[in-house]
Amino acid sequence: MENKQISRKNFLTNTSKYAVGAAVGIGGLGLLTGGKTFANQNFSWPYPYQALDPEKARVKAHTLYWNGKDCAAGVFGGIAQCLAEAIGDPWTNFPIEIMLFGRGGGASWGSICGALNGGAALISLVTEKDPSTNLINELWGWASTTNLPTDAANAANYEVIKYSGALQQNISGSPLCHASVSQWCMVANKKVGDIERKERCARLAGDLAAKTVEILNAHFASTFVPTFVDPTSNAICMGCHGSAVANNVMTHMECKTCHPDAHGGIYTAVAEVGELPTDYRLDNAYPNPFNPSTNIRFAIPKSEKVRLEVYDIRGRMVSSIIDSEVFAAGTYEAKWDGRNNAGESVASGIYLARLTTGEFMKTIKMNLIK
Repeated sequence: MENKQISRKNFLTNTSKYAVGAAVGIGGLGLLTGGKTFANQNFSWPYPYQALDPEKARVKAHTLYWNGKDCAAGVFGGIAQCLAEAIGDPWTNFPIEIMLFGRGGGASWGSICGALNGGAALISLVTEKDPSTNLINELWGWASTTNLPTDAANAANYEVIKYSGALQQNISGSPLCHASVSQWCMVANKKVGDIERKERCARLAGDLAAKTVEILNAHFASTFVPTFVDPTSNAICMGCHGSAVANNVMTHMECKTCHPDAHGGIYTAVAEVGELPTDYRLDNAYPNPFNPSTNIRFAIPKSEKVRLEVYDIRGRMVSSIIDSEVFAAGTYEAKWDGRNNAGESVASGIYLARLTTGEFMKTIKMNLIK
């Protein structure tokens, strides 16, 4: 045992404290030791939860972000503070700093978004393991497929004002900090160190705190219904790599975020072909009808994430020509060669090409004749 030297004064002082504690009971001892011993209460996992106001959690998370807690501890702490006000112990003394590691995708490693880590940690603390899976999937899926910061985040009344006005929104398509931040910077034409980017992450912290509360409120009210489903295009990859065949992959992320052309030559390159446009446009494919390939021209007036997908007449995805990639403002032309994402030629028939950006969506018909 470690030999620690203490003064006679300290020994007598501490001995007197604990003697008094024994006389007045455990509750008195808790007071003497700074209130960190919970009198007559045995808290165990899962921790208690009570329905909260999502907007209150939003503002607290945003405030904590700017007060040195950053994204992960900001989300976790914003909700924990709400629970401390609503319930008291054990939330009153919980060290929210345990989540500081999550900043910048894990001490600036750019891995899982810290705000997502903070929300997932809070969910894991107040729910059993089995139900927590669906709740975390919903949270992370929502964050990966939603225009962030949300309109609510852009319009909220914050306690800390570092930047006023609405911020550029974008869909990250990924739970990774690196993908989320870098794509937003390209769309907004900002640098990582700019105040707008920092405020963007502060508002995301608020968004994720509010969404976490919404999900937990529904869960404890027995009204939670999951809405997130894996990207349709993943079914093609998982058909070979999932548990039924190769069994070497498990993911809910979009495969093509990291593997845009995993098998070489399946996805067709997109070329910039025209003038700088002033509005969005998706032109009719040409030739149309076609065999074996057709060209699809589109225009975007500003830098943002683009999806260009082909569906069959029953609404099933056939080909992801462009899958959540950031393009600068310009006019572009893509070629579809009548093959699906697996590289297989599709049958004759009517197909639909759909262009989607953060502010625009349009669909055109194409007729493949063989």
